[in-house]
Amino acid sequence: MILFWSSVAASAVAVVGCAYLLMAAILLRGVARHRSGICPAAAPSVTILKPLYGDEPGLFDNLRSFCIQDYRGDVQIVFGVQTPDDAAIATVERLRRVLPGRDFDLVIDTKTHGLNRKVSSLVNMAPRIRHDIVVVADSDIRVDPSHLSRIICALEKPGVSAVTCLYYGVAITGVWARLGAVFINAQFLPSVVFGLALGLARPCFGSTLALRREALAAIGGFNPFADCLADDYAMGQALRTHAGKIAIPPFAVAHVCTQGSFGQLWRQQLRWARTIRVSRPGGYFGYVITNATVWAAIAAAAGAWQMAVACLAVRMLAGVVTGVAVLGDEDVQRRWFLMPFRDLWGFAVWLAGTVGSTVEWQGEKLVLDKEGRIVQ
Repeated sequence: MILFWSSVAASAVAVVGCAYLLMAAILLRGVARHRSGICPAAAPSVTILKPLYGDEPGLFDNLRSFCIQDYRGDVQIVFGVQTPDDAAIATVERLRRVLPGRDFDLVIDTKTHGLNRKVSSLVNMAPRIRHDIVVVADSDIRVDPSHLSRIICALEKPGVSAVTCLYYGVAITGVWARLGAVFINAQFLPSVVFGLALGLARPCFGSTLALRREALAAIGGFNPFADCLADDYAMGQALRTHAGKIAIPPFAVAHVCTQGSFGQLWRQQLRWARTIRVSRPGGYFGYVITNATVWAAIAAAAGAWQMAVACLAVRMLAGVVTGVAVLGDEDVQRRWFLMPFRDLWGFAVWLAGTVGSTVEWQGEKLVLDKEGRIVQ
């Protein structure tokens, strides 16, 4: 009797998870990567802030993608590092040689303003901002030439104080990076789009945050977020409170995945998990219901293997539709049979993320408080 009711319960939750995956796949069809929705009427001057740390794989191409935008307005790009021996400096100098005549600034400043080194760099870079519109983007983001035009189009709409962008994963360094990309494309991105459609998610991402200087001033600049690990999310919350709506256009940019080992991938995903747990606990604990693979495995163990097979088939179908038809991810097409194993990996990360407050970031161990602030 216990096995019977266990199989019924697990099957029911697995069906819910499958329904979620199918709905997310349908909603993701509205997230297009191709050139569309460009608004050429307005082209105000823009300052792009790029905080850097180390010469990570793909960094030159990531930065170059922001430097070759099809944009009619003036664009200033400010790069920032915290030490004079940072390897990213050589990449910036290479960009200057390859793209002469561009409006580049490099800020090398060792001053710290909190325990989040990225935000400290942003504080140090802020005095170099010359234009009214500011765009902040992480160093591992790669965009197409229409990116700036599209986010300015969204920012110019009435009532919008800031614009942020969804992102999908692209692997460039091997099998562990591919697993990292699959995590983004098969778990993170669908969950965000689903949450947005139901009004349950209010995200803000480091992939892109575009805002006016008056909105940045309204939230106190970058300084209030110098101890926040999820600085992008915290800035989004502050902007919605003090400045107004944050728009999320219907397209995604590329997050370049570069994990070279199991340890790098585990530490990064555990950091993401614990950060999400303290900043968005509702969405974090809701993940356990939407992981159809785990519940299908439990149903199979309880004897309902027919239902388990059907749920796994639906899960892989939704993953293939999302990866191939929507995101153009060729790895999904070739390695579709690995999706259940990736779901089990994600569940292991989720379990580990439910406890503990220590994370690793940029080679440092950090301790978070209950509000997601770095305390050590």
